[in-house]
This record gives sequence, structure tokens and C-alpha cells, in this order.
Amino acid sequence: MTFRAEVRAWLRDSLTGEFAEARGLGGPGREHEAFDLRLAWERHLAAAGWTCLGWPEEHGGRGASIADQVAFHEEYALARAPARVNHIGENLLGPTVIAFGTDEQRARFLPPIVAVRELWCQGYSEPGAGSDLAGVRTRAELDGDRWRVTGQKVWTSLAVEADWCFALCRTEPGSTRHHGLSYLLVPMRQDGVEVRPIVQLTGTSEFNEVFFDDAVTGAADIVGAPGDGWRIAMATLGFERGVATLGQQVGFRHELEAVIETARRTGAIDDPLLRDRLVRSWIGLRVMRLNAIRTMEGPPGPESSISKLVWGVWHRELGELAMDVLGAGGMIADGPPYELSDAQRLYLFSRADTIYAGSNEIQRGIIAERVLGLPREARP
Repeated sequence: MTFRAEVRAWLRDSLTGEFAEARGLGGPGREHEAFDLRLAWERHLAAAGWTCLGWPEEHGGRGASIADQVAFHEEYALARAPARVNHIGENLLGPTVIAFGTDEQRARFLPPIVAVRELWCQGYSEPGAGSDLAGVRTRAELDGDRWRVTGQKVWTSLAVEADWCFALCRTEPGSTRHHGLSYLLVPMRQDGVEVRPIVQLTGTSEFNEVFFDDAVTGAADIVGAPGDGWRIAMATLGFERGVATLGQQVGFRHELEAVIETARRTGAIDDPLLRDRLVRSWIGLRVMRLNAIRTMEGPPGPESSISKLVWGVWHRELGELAMDVLGAGGMIADGPPYELSDAQRLYLFSRADTIYAGSNEIQRGIIAERVLGLPREARP
């Protein structure tokens, strides 16, 4: 049996009983859906050895090849298995600790990620430092055997459920820009941490504000050396553009197919302009997949910004296309309880796609300077 067939058979046999109810739940704009059930499902995945596939075997993974990882994520999405709750730990923090952490950190933090016993969130953006992370002002001071952290993070995905946060903090007083930053691992469940959900256009609250008020973490809970946080943080962003994006693109395909079906049902497909946009969206999705596979052939680098730029724009335009296919009827809810339809949620949430995880402007700057070697943009 091929690896892909093994994955497909396991998902078919496992998405039954209570887990059958989890099919299709979660995802952007819907992370509130059946969280406890999805957490139980992810722990079921872990017990069967389906988490952290690409991690080395000595760290709890399978050491799976890129091709096998692609197969898993595509089959997972095709089966409409529920959205993962451990993405940030498995795909961002875990690979970072493997690459840059100490042996003690690997022993402490990796097993709970593999087993889905501890969930993570990402503490990068701040009110005055969104995509421009070099403006971070959250500070951390070393006080004996612990760091004391004070400041504010914003747009922190899934912070309400997270047990830990990897936070970019300024640890050298008087430092500016990317100098003097450190990459700290901070426990979320303590008196010095307050999480305030942000109500989004969709009415849900995946994003949050996080306030650190003299929060503490161990002196050893720093990845890399003090002041080396910028390099570590950029590596994490590279891991974020990894193989899981292929599964994301299968989800995009489901959304596009739903828009095409709506266009056929309503007759909107007979409009030559809308039909042309549907064709362009279909082509764009395939170009996106080929580009993603191409960029995965080597270690994560600045080239990964191309994928973020491409899919962010494509998905936002798909949301706009979904509304144009629906026409004026897309402006109203079907009826009580007046929840958003899938198309409406797609349109509203995808407005954020070109902003979060690095805005389009930041991605273009990275591509220009670090990939094409163009002169650096003037900065204050």
C-alpha cells in the first residue's frame, strides 16, 4: 500500500462515530466550531502517529519525505477532516526548537506538541509593530533565574486556547529595529497574562490581544542567544510557509468548486466576465500549487514570501468573486439565526489574508531586497 493510500484508508476508517460530526469544521473564520471535539480528534491523530510527520524520528516525528507530507495534507483536506488545533506548535514552534533550541528545550517542549498536550500561539505583532516586526516594544528583563515580560501583542491567533506563547521581545534597553530582540517561550496560564478576544467582521474571535504585565518565564526559556531573536523569528516565518500550505490549497479548491456550483445554479456562469474570472481563479490555483512545490525543494528562505503573496491575493479575490456570483442576494442572511453563509464568511475573512502573517507590502519588500537583490527601501 502506498503512503497516500494508507493515509486515505486511515482517515476513512477514523472519521466515524463522534468524529464524523467534526468533518468540515473549523478553519479561518470558524475556529470557534467544536473546539473540544477537534482537540480530541487531534489527540486521536497523535495516538496513531499522524502528527509532526516531517519531524526527525528522534524528536517524535516520522521523518517523512516532502512527497509523503504533501500526500498527507492533501488527503486530509480531501477527506474534509476538521481544521487542526495544533498547527502553530507543530508547524512553527516545533521546527524552530528542533533547528535552534537546546537539547533540554527539545526534551521539554517537543513531546507535548507531538502528543497535543500543550497548544501554542505566536506573539509577534503589536499595536505599533504589525507586519513591521522590527518595531517591537514588548520588553523582557532578566531577573535572576527568570525573565520578566511586559508589553502588548495583538492579532494573536488562538491565544485563548494556548498554553504557551513564543514571543519576540526587546531584551536590550535602548536597542532599535531588529537589534536587541530575543525569542522567548512564555507560559500563558499565569496571573501576568491577560487575553482579550477581538471580535472580527465574521463575528468570531480567532484573533486576540495579549497583555503581559510582569509575566515571567524561566531564564533558560529563550531560543537562541539573547539579541538573536530576529534571526530566529524569521526562520519561524519560513517554516510557516511549509508543506501544510498544500492542504490549505485543497481547502481553497473546495471553496472555488462551491463558487462555480453557485454560478451554475444561479445562471451567473453565463455572464462572460464572471466566467472569465472563474477560469482565471481555476488557473491561479494550479499555478499556486506548482509554485508551492517548487519552493519546498530547499530549506525555508525569503522565497517563501512569494507563496504568501500569491495565495493571499488569490483568496481575497475569490471572496470578492463569490459575492459577485451571488449578486445582491449575497448581502442578506438566509434567515434566523442570521448566521453567515460559507460564501459570506469567505468574503469577510479573506479581507485579512493580505494583512496577517506579513502584509503584501512587507512580502514585496522581502522579495525585492532578499530574493532579487534590489536596493533597500529607505527607512526612518
